[in-house]
Amino acid sequence: MSAKTSKASFTKTQRSKVSDKANAGASRRSAGTKIKYTDEPLGKVQVVPDFLPSPAELAFREEGVKVTLALSKKSIEFFKSEATKHQTQYQRMIRRLLDAYVDSQAPTRQSTRTLRDKAAPRR
Repeated sequence: MSAKTSKASFTKTQRSKVSDKANAGASRRSAGTKIKYTDEPLGKVQVVPDFLPSPAELAFREEGVKVTLALSKKSIEFFKSEATKHQTQYQRMIRRLLDAYVDSQAPTRQSTRTLRDKAAPRR
């Protein structure tokens, strides 16, 4: 048996052992099995304030203005590379960078995003 074949069979064996462990409990439980709950005290309970944004805030898109802008090749390559790493669009990263810069430079002049966040009613 060659080294290639040996390595392939080892990897296959290793994977099947992992799969067996992952599925071990599945054979004992079926979709029809009901979970039995007991009426026991929960202990000390703490209410957590609502911190999730409302659906309206999640769906909000700031109005954009289309511009043509010439950037250096190295800048574009950097943003494309980083966008790929973080699974987003490079133009969105550039837009967010510019918005963050504007927000940090003019604390009295807030972007519409900051104003929207403050004015949005919480549910």
